[in-house]
Amino acid sequence: MKATHTTLKHIRRSPYQSMAAVFIMMLTFLSITIFSFLVFGSSAVIEYFESKPQVTAFFKDEAKSIDIEGLQAQLQQTGQIASTRYVSKTEALQIYKEQNKNDPLLLDLVTEDILPASLEISTYKIEDLEPISNTLKSSPYVSEVIYQKDIVSTLASWTNAIRIIGITLIAVLALVSVFIMMTVIGFKVSQKKEEIEIMKLLSATNWYIRWPFILEGIFYGVFGTLIGWLVASGALLYATPYLETFLKGIPILPVSPVFLIGLLGIELLIAVLLGVLASSLAVLRYLK
Repeated sequence: MKATHTTLKHIRRSPYQSMAAVFIMMLTFLSITIFSFLVFGSSAVIEYFESKPQVTAFFKDEAKSIDIEGLQAQLQQTGQIASTRYVSKTEALQIYKEQNKNDPLLLDLVTEDILPASLEISTYKIEDLEPISNTLKSSPYVSEVIYQKDIVSTLASWTNAIRIIGITLIAVLALVSVFIMMTVIGFKVSQKKEEIEIMKLLSATNWYIRWPFILEGIFYGVFGTLIGWLVASGALLYATPYLETFLKGIPILPVSPVFLIGLLGIELLIAVLLGVLASSLAVLRYLK
């Protein structure tokens, strides 16, 4: 209780330094929260596209059922296939009619004989799309292969770039946060150098002296984290209706409250560790 009282007294006596420490921690965890949202969202988008047919092979009219089944078996043996769906000429015509039901002219122009049978294929990983596509192209029964390489590859590249930039920025901000908290708390320790020496002469333990400063570091970390998380989460909730319109058909919003609370819990743990580290380093040299 006394340690908490001492900690609050330290904070009140140097409000601007305390605000600087809280501000940099807020920036750090605001960045962590935002990049967590981006990585989570981009990964969910990629998973959505991975779950859809990513390669479609259209068969020649002379392809027989046994030939198509043999090709399916060959693909399944690779261990790269998540699912396959065979679309017959009849089913293709039904799909075409459903897509163009409001345009009678287009309906009259197409018959079952014109539309080819096809095989829709999904893979477990994006990297598996190209070899599967090449296998299909080499088949004598396939007339055309549609492979959405650019869309999926671009999404994967964006996700990797977000992760790299996010990790780099967060690491830099975390180091800056520790340095600033060390500076702020170290300055306060230096102001109390004589008081600390007297306490040591009175046989005060290192933990008794160090604990108020450690609590101060934890306070900066926790308070800054809460502000950063609230700002980022509030912005996400505000933008959710617009993002749902933009990402129409991709079921990743609204974000689960469990995810948000779980993210906050992880961030608070990291904040406490950073606060303890910074404050411990700041007072260490005075307690030798």
